[in-house]
Amino acid sequence: MSGSGNDFIIIDNLDLSLDVGDLSEFARKICQRKFSVGADGLVIIEPSAIADFKWQFFNSDGSVAEMCGNASRCVARFAYMKGIAAAEMSWETIAGLISASVTDDVVKVRLTDPSPVESAITLEADGQTFILDAVDTGVPHAVAFIDNLDHYDVQANGRKIRFHDYFSPRGTNADFAEAPDRHHITVRTYERGVEGETLACGTGMVAAVIAAAQRGLVDSPVNVLARGGETLRVYFENQDGCWREIYLEGPVKMVYQGMLFAEAYQS
Repeated sequence: MSGSGNDFIIIDNLDLSLDVGDLSEFARKICQRKFSVGADGLVIIEPSAIADFKWQFFNSDGSVAEMCGNASRCVARFAYMKGIAAAEMSWETIAGLISASVTDDVVKVRLTDPSPVESAITLEADGQTFILDAVDTGVPHAVAFIDNLDHYDVQANGRKIRFHDYFSPRGTNADFAEAPDRHHITVRTYERGVEGETLACGTGMVAAVIAAAQRGLVDSPVNVLARGGETLRVYFENQDGCWREIYLEGPVKMVYQGMLFAEAYQS
């Protein structure tokens, strides 16, 4: 499935029959482009005692991720299409319970409440100075506001921020944003675990919007343009100085379904 250019392999394992050995290694192998299916991440759906289901989520390098906004939108539509859950649903993640509603191909997902924004962090790396706002939207993000974003070197500068000692040992995702008016923002993201720029990052979009709102630059709702060309919408509220009621909304695509051969994940 694809959410704004963020693509994921989703496996229904409600019967717990998946037997492929180490799941992190399995994820790393099948997410390799040109050698296997290829994807930004892997979602495995399993049974839950407190929600419609729970997921295990792996980045393309096999690392475990606490949360992923676009994968959430994809898995919600998958669960609805496959009869796993109703149009209004919730599921377990490491970051907490996530809820979503599905209307045709559009999914609106409510994310967990973000951490307080740590504003105006000044970092030095390879002779460059970065002014960042840090916020955890289920996974850690560092946001920089950039002029002329289309020509910015996200790959090189994102890597410097992602591995900076300031964010050790977890590391961080690095987001670069431009806010031309109070209801529009453009975001490019270097994703931790993918180790490169992706065409979209849901939690990164939300992080950039919350950082922009903290700076007084935007009002809810905000239309967010992703690198892949699609626009998503982020909703938020400020309650007693805290950011709450965070929603990410937009279309997702079911690209194909099929059977995975053992050759896809064996060396």
